[in-house]
Amino acid sequence: MIKRLFLLTIFIITIITIKMEDSLEIPQIGNIFNRKKISLNGKWNYIIDVQEEGYYGYRMDVRKRGFFVNEKPKNPDDLIEYDFDKAPEMEIPTDWNTKNNKLFFYEGTIWFKKSFNYTINQNKKIILYFGAVNYETIVYINGILIGKHIGGFTPFNFDITSKIKNGNNFIILKIDNKRKKENIPTLIFDWWNYGGITRDVYLIETNLIYIQNYHLYLNKQNKKQIYINIQLNNNIANKSIEISIPELNIKKYFKTNNKGIVIGNIDINNLILWTPENPKLYKVILKLDNEEIFDNIGFRSIEASNKNILLNGVPIFLKGISLHDEKPNGGGRINNISDVKKILSWVKDLGCNFIRLAHYPHNEYMIREAEKEGILVWSEIPLYWTISWDNKDTYNNAKKQLTDMILRDINRANIIIWSIANETPSGKSRDIFLSNLITHTRNLDSTRLITMALEVASTLDDNYTNQLTDNMANYVDIISINEYIGWYRDTNNISKMKWVIPYNKPVIISEFGAGAKYGYHGNKNERWTEEFQENVYINNLKMIEKIDGLVGVSPWILKDFRSPRRLLNGIQDYYNRKGLISDNGDKKKAFYILKNWYEKIKEKRNNDL
Repeated sequence: MIKRLFLLTIFIITIITIKMEDSLEIPQIGNIFNRKKISLNGKWNYIIDVQEEGYYGYRMDVRKRGFFVNEKPKNPDDLIEYDFDKAPEMEIPTDWNTKNNKLFFYEGTIWFKKSFNYTINQNKKIILYFGAVNYETIVYINGILIGKHIGGFTPFNFDITSKIKNGNNFIILKIDNKRKKENIPTLIFDWWNYGGITRDVYLIETNLIYIQNYHLYLNKQNKKQIYINIQLNNNIANKSIEISIPELNIKKYFKTNNKGIVIGNIDINNLILWTPENPKLYKVILKLDNEEIFDNIGFRSIEASNKNILLNGVPIFLKGISLHDEKPNGGGRINNISDVKKILSWVKDLGCNFIRLAHYPHNEYMIREAEKEGILVWSEIPLYWTISWDNKDTYNNAKKQLTDMILRDINRANIIIWSIANETPSGKSRDIFLSNLITHTRNLDSTRLITMALEVASTLDDNYTNQLTDNMANYVDIISINEYIGWYRDTNNISKMKWVIPYNKPVIISEFGAGAKYGYHGNKNERWTEEFQENVYINNLKMIEKIDGLVGVSPWILKDFRSPRRLLNGIQDYYNRKGLISDNGDKKKAFYILKNWYEKIKEKRNNDL
């Protein structure tokens, strides 16, 4: 119980204190899907501001005179070189790169404006919520600066109760997706830098005192008991919160302590645990005063025990695939449920029970739909390659993105792994940076496993033995390794490769693969052909299945995706071609190699049972 109190204290301190100075940004509100809300999706006007005149121009400095923020100059004789109402429109949510050919490569500032009507209720708080905006966002409402957010893949929200007006209102955003060395991700990364309002925008209506967030989870030691942590938006004691689970005939009442927190548990005798085979979700209703929210929650345990991963105490093999948050046809950010269902139909056809969501938090639609489909999830933050490890602001940004990822999805049963980084170069500064993040993750959420995608540090003299020596392997729960044997190195005799992994921990091969253009054929030694990719998969799987402690794989990658680093004309054409499926949905030969391997694993597991 003492440990639970400590973890909850860290959870609450984190969601209260990580906020911008002099800003109306507030801690993330949980379970946005089932709150009372008004959508601000739809048509937004936009103005491309290449030189950032609307922000830095000395004659029209938004910080002093409100050039873009006030819709039009007050003096009708002023020269008007902008007009939001005459500006083009863009359907939000989306990325701007795929909506305007002129913006395909654009990195810079674009201003967005949305007008809306609102009727004020004096007894309600109004929260302006963004699912994600890439990358740096400055937010104004009715011409007033309300805050700034940095980070492109996690939600953020502002309390605008004091700023919204009865009747006509307008929101203006300055969005800048320029890459910077100190950012997360940093200057160079292998995916498209999609800019814009990429996820849903809502006005959330709540009571003045409301449930800010909560966590309901299974007691690992007693699978007939669930723990409950609830946080109000106010440190108010003796508030009564009702929790009911109708299907289980559960109705319990709890009182908040003087920090506005509920800590409790519920004993349940007939609880059905969530599994990929039976992804059972229970409708849980939380009621405070006259306001209630509900969530569909699954209960399960996940643990690492020696060289196994145990789901509900039973060893499980993770038949996975890696994904980017990109639409199934033509690129662009996923922003609707139909895109998600299409992607997941390919995942299920492949025979997967697990997806690695690389290399940043994906759209919440993906998490929730995968949970319904019984698909386990690895979720990670974009600490990718060469981060500014000694920069304090960079660390704080990483910590904020990690926190927001966890808080958004803390009640999703299918998320079993938090990943803190991908392919980072070893070094003392990196180790301090990442080990601190791991400590923070454990304090914030003790119910999931932690990993990071490592690289092989060295090969032994025979060049056929790969040795893992990364210091960070001592900190994680799962050893995860990216290897491209057969593509970036050692193209011959792949199946002869051996591994030295000196840790009593489960192992996931988190990436392997090769590039191939769909429909391009040749012999198995000819790069970019489907036959070459197929051969790499055949031999990698022979090698991988011999690894001691192997508990899963997530090959790279489900489908081809856009990347500015992939320039080869006639082959790549700004696509990373390592997908098992083309961007148009065509399955390559290697798709069936992996599908058949997963089927054999399924048959073997059934025989073992």
